[in-house]
Amino acid sequence: MRHLISGAAGFIGSHLCDYLLHAGHDVIGLDNFVTGSAENIAHLAGNPRFYFEECDVTLPISIAARFDGVWHLASLASPKYYLAKPLETLESGSTGTRNMLEIAKRDGARFLVTSTSECYGDPLEHPQSETYWGNVNPVGLRSCYDESKRYAEAITMAYHRTHGVRTNIARIFNTYGPRMALDDGRVVPAFLDQALKGKPLTVFGDGSQTRSFCYVSDLVEGLARLAGSDERLPVNLGNPIELTILEFAARIQKVMGSDLPIIEEPLPSDDPKKRRPDISKAKRVLGWEPKVALDDGLRETVAYFKSLTAATAPRKSPA
Repeated sequence: MRHLISGAAGFIGSHLCDYLLHAGHDVIGLDNFVTGSAENIAHLAGNPRFYFEECDVTLPISIAARFDGVWHLASLASPKYYLAKPLETLESGSTGTRNMLEIAKRDGARFLVTSTSECYGDPLEHPQSETYWGNVNPVGLRSCYDESKRYAEAITMAYHRTHGVRTNIARIFNTYGPRMALDDGRVVPAFLDQALKGKPLTVFGDGSQTRSFCYVSDLVEGLARLAGSDERLPVNLGNPIELTILEFAARIQKVMGSDLPIIEEPLPSDDPKKRRPDISKAKRVLGWEPKVALDDGLRETVAYFKSLTAATAPRKSPA
């Protein structure tokens, strides 16, 4: 089959390209490199089943090829980026989603949009199930991201109900792995960046807030299973094992083999205090649950970034 992926040069998008190509499909990837990186898809150069086009999906998309699957992953998912570019973030979730839906409608293709656990806001329900409507500040600093994703879910369901598009909605919880941008400000890359530089680990607040961390290969497998399903309503994809930020910092220290100091900074506005997915629906409907243990995934991620550091380190002059 032939697939169209927006955000193809992003962290998750590039891994999805790999997954579909390995399964024998053709892939056309789109990205405007606002947060994606050409390095993430450099290894696909020369692959006859992969074609890339630099493209902003919030603008009209002119692609004559017909598709069996359309995947909308383009998004400014990091607070660092969406706080700096709130209008672009809103456009990606609104106009970008509609443009991709129009292609799926035109071709009778399956459509999957990657939403987020941020739809639950600072949740009053714990863990968060898909039936929970959330506790979101619609005018706060984070609203450009939260509401863009909530709108993306709404228009996706509207295209399904109005036009019969075969849609899927994935609510993604914290995901990590190779090809993350170390400077994007989220907790995993921030800790790894600091640890690799031998700097103290920065914890916001008192570190009692919780997160759960899913390795990227597990997440992509979940996306693929969801895209092949008949489930139209949102499905949580994430790891239900919950850690406080302080506990996670200790895991980073363990994996790095270094007792790095921890410093505290003020908690950002509207930062969720709890985050843990209820994945019972994913287990029941998709037969999916994460398999990669946190320490194993962190070791793979650290090895990846160390290899990048080694590759870019200046060579010493011969004696």
